[in-house]
Amino acid sequence: MFQKQHLIQLANMKMPFGKYAGRVLIDLPDEYLLWFQKQGFPEGQLGILMALALEFKIEGLESVIRPLRQDQ
Repeated sequence: MFQKQHLIQLANMKMPFGKYAGRVLIDLPDEYLLWFQKQGFPEGQLGILMALALEFKIEGLESVIRPLRQDQ
């Protein structure tokens, strides 16, 4: 179960490695998140947030996350 803090992190946390390093998690491409879903999300909080980002994208709910950005 996710909490409000997860939504804030999803809107602001940046991908720490890989092809999209530095990109905010909610802005990661769907294909990238789907690849991780098949391969296995990273351990810990990053993996939880990436899985949550994918769920929000599948449901078309990115607009719920974007207002929580702190760099606007």
